Amino acid sequence: MQLDIFNDSRDVMLRNDVLSALQQYDAAGARRALQALENEYPEDEALVQLGLIADALEARSTAPFERHQAVLDARHLLSQDLQPAVSRLFPRADSARWLAPLWAELAGRAAVLPFRADQADAHSASLFLLATSWAEAEDAVLRIASWRRIPAPLSWMAQARYQIGGLDASWPLLVELAWLSPSLFDHLSEQLDDASLIALRRSFDAWFDGEGNIGDLAWFPAWVLTEKPGLAPLFRQAESTRRNAPERALKLVLELLSLERQGRHHELLQTRRELQSLSAAVYAAYMKTR
Repeated sequence: MQLDIFNDSRDVMLRNDVLSALQQYDAAGARRALQALENEYPEDEALVQLGLIADALEARSTAPFERHQAVLDARHLLSQDLQPAVSRLFPRADSARWLAPLWAELAGRAAVLPFRADQADAHSASLFLLATSWAEAEDAVLRIASWRRIPAPLSWMAQARYQIGGLDASWPLLVELAWLSPSLFDHLSEQLDDASLIALRRSFDAWFDGEGNIGDLAWFPAWVLTEKPGLAPLFRQAESTRRNAPERALKLVLELLSLERQGRHHELLQTRRELQSLSAAVYAAYMKTR
């Protein structure tokens, strides 16, 4: 039996018509193409996901959100329903780029709402990050009072600064985040996927003799400085947060590096004893290179 090329490929053509309209954010065109596909191929497996994306385009709005929960609901719809459909139907390189304007729209609509710690994901800064709008995310964080003392916005700012200026630009904030919230630091360090940071984390996890839990990451900045003393100028820019033992350990390592350069032997020995008393693990890492 002779193969009818046109008939066997018509479903592909109709499906591509829908995808082409969706990729151009043409809601009306996508709806017409989707109807044509459904008329001829009502059992097509892509209909549900194509329809979901078309629905999302038709529902686009610029109206400001009035409630935090409305933002969270819209965020859930976009991340849990729309994003998987887009990732499945669009080329891998295109899906994130296609979603960015939709995330930016949500961020713009959420900009009128103040930061609430119990609904942090509703803040516009977190949405601007998903839109890869780094400067807008930075500006949104700056409008949060005392953002540098709150884990979520501190993490957002560290991510924005990293994307804008690289690891050096974000180190002071990463240091503060490790002190303030080791769990958020852990999440962000994985998300950044920076080769240098990954290498330091692996070495820290392998050699730091701590409690063996996520809380050990509060000591990470002090440990890093024993491995990379050249980072001292950047680490000095970190602001005091809780004034806890890990923060004090970093200050002591900074002081030791300064005393070494000045050759102040007596004070050097005294400060080493202070560090040893504060953290045997950081002291051991420091002495390993001496």
